[in-house]
Amino acid sequence: MTKMKKLLRPLLMVLSILFILSIILYPKVKNSLFLRQSDGSTQGISGGDGEGMRRTQQLLNVSGFIIRPSVITEYVNTTGTLMPDEEVELSFETSGKIVEILFTEGTRVNKGDLLGKINDRHLQAQLLKLEAQLKLVQGKEFRQRSLLDRDAISRESYDQIVTELQATEADILLVKARIAETELRAPFDGIIGLRFFSEGSYASPATKIARLVKLKPLKIEFSIAERYAGEIGNGYPISFRIDGIPEPFTAYVYAVDPKVDIKTRTIAVRALYSNDNEELKPGRFAAINLRLSEVNDAVSIPTEALIPEMDGEKVFIYKSGKASKVNVLTGLRTESLIQITSGLEFGDTLITTGILQLRENLPVVLDTVIMN
Repeated sequence: MTKMKKLLRPLLMVLSILFILSIILYPKVKNSLFLRQSDGSTQGISGGDGEGMRRTQQLLNVSGFIIRPSVITEYVNTTGTLMPDEEVELSFETSGKIVEILFTEGTRVNKGDLLGKINDRHLQAQLLKLEAQLKLVQGKEFRQRSLLDRDAISRESYDQIVTELQATEADILLVKARIAETELRAPFDGIIGLRFFSEGSYASPATKIARLVKLKPLKIEFSIAERYAGEIGNGYPISFRIDGIPEPFTAYVYAVDPKVDIKTRTIAVRALYSNDNEELKPGRFAAINLRLSEVNDAVSIPTEALIPEMDGEKVFIYKSGKASKVNVLTGLRTESLIQITSGLEFGDTLITTGILQLRENLPVVLDTVIMN
């Protein structure tokens, strides 16, 4: 019995070692057998599918744009300000106490209307005195002329009375002019604004009494880049919009500044809008649209198809199933189109999508073709 136990012990140890080794080596042996069985057919099919997938992935789906003759018009957008046709800060020409305010704020006045008055009693008294003297001198002149006709007085005596008469008349004109300076009158038709002084206040030529504004027509002032200076002149139509009003308005250029602003490299332009109903007010912001150059039979492409580079600008066209790079020169630009002056011809198929993925001779597939 003891002898059998001694024989079984080594055998059990060997079996245990073989069991452990089988557990460790089984996965490696299984994979090796699988690879040998599948060698050739399995690997060959897998390799063929990979190459086919790579070929499929290289074919980029894009959209095309067939170039046809078109009309392209260049528009320029800028901003401007509405200005009154006439505007003035009303003030008296002389100093004195305000004795009358003859206008109501915010009302319409006509040219020549009396709006205010400064105390002129001393001037009125001088005028009465001079007018009385004038009658006396005129009587002297009449008598002296009668005597001169009968050679009863010398010519020199008569000339003295004539000089006195002319001096008195000049003094009267001077006093009347000073009286006129005490009156505040409207220089043109318009609407008078808020007043800043009341009756009894002391005014001087530097004192602003109120503002007078002419609302019909209105001026629109704006600036354009110097490159467009030769395209805009008197009578040129412009379209502008005002915030809060959906309909556009039309005005016509009446003056162009002859000098370019050296700081901004722009030219100031003014246009007139009739404003017949006085619906627009001065000072408002205006969004201005100018229609400038127009080219017929132009080669034009969507702006998103143009690729800027350090050495110029390029596009890709569809040619024999591949993308082909073309360097181009540009002309007029609009919000959605750009004119090509060199590099493309009518009938070329421009690639408009997948721009960032394109490269020279890349195979592509046209999904959509658009006719311009």
